[in-house]
Amino acid sequence: MLELQKKVLSGVSSDKGLFRKELIKSYKWLNALELRELKKWVIDKFYDMHKDVINEVLQLKLDYI
Repeated sequence: MLELQKKVLSGVSSDKGLFRKELIKSYKWLNALELRELKKWVIDKFYDMHKDVINEVLQLKLDYI
């Protein structure tokens, strides 16, 4: 499931709204270990492009991991 979410997030990265929506879905579908990996990957790959969205979602949804 983690690899699928990476593909989806890469595919929607040009649309900030869809990127946010898919990042939130990731929180619902992935386990804690996968979420830690996704968090690192998203920050490394998309932080420059979607800093505000990533900070919002990670703070609200993923900060517990």
